Amino acid sequence: MATSTDRIEKSVVLRAPRERVWRAISDSKQFGSWFGVEFDEPFVAGKCIVGKMVTTSVDAEVAKRQAAYKGHRFEFVVDRVEPMRLFSFRWHPFAMDSSVDYSNETPTLVAFVLEEVQDGTRLTVTESGFDQIPIERRAKAFAANEGGWAAQMKLVEKYLAMHAKA
Repeated sequence: MATSTDRIEKSVVLRAPRERVWRAISDSKQFGSWFGVEFDEPFVAGKCIVGKMVTTSVDAEVAKRQAAYKGHRFEFVVDRVEPMRLFSFRWHPFAMDSSVDYSNETPTLVAFVLEEVQDGTRLTVTESGFDQIPIERRAKAFAANEGGWAAQMKLVEKYLAMHAKA
């Protein structure tokens, strides 16, 4: 399989109806619960959303790893909201150093795409645009997010299992 330095793609089949998966990724409170961020506003296309990092509510081990970033500012711009199909945003990946101004960097695009399949709903997360990140932090950002998206796919799966009726 070919590798890319510009794009990360992760996919999982979730044993949940599309409507339920849609709410888990597009509702800011539900998204924040499994992802590990507290938001005060809903996700609206074209709007900059600012939250603060907390810890995931669905996995104690991941929460321990996230604890080091607790309280850190978390920001992205909602790109598109196409109900039941696509939620996307733009952000500065692995922008964890509060002494660095990332605003002059080109953000990456993160897209969550839903597809109904026989066993439930396929959720595919793609983050693209890493080749536009300054070379001095590109590899670290890519590696962090490669592992991060793998973990987040497991977290959303756990969240859906724990909150089947939500």
